[in-house]
Amino acid sequence: MLPLTFAEPGEENVIKKIGGTPQVRKHLENLGFVPGGSVKVVAEIAGNVIVNVKEARVAVSWEMAQKIMV
Repeated sequence: MLPLTFAEPGEENVIKKIGGTPQVRKHLENLGFVPGGSVKVVAEIAGNVIVNVKEARVAVSWEMAQKIMV
């Protein structure tokens, strides 16, 4: 298991675990990051990670991406 920040751009990954406080986990769940779901890193720009999750493109901060384990 590695944080999402270590995933290669363009590579499809399966979310294994979401870390952080209950509020952070709920926020990420609302964005579509759920264990068992797939996520693909599109790019890293200015410290943010842009990903495709559930047919949507979402930008999350580097700190949030560190809490998403793939």
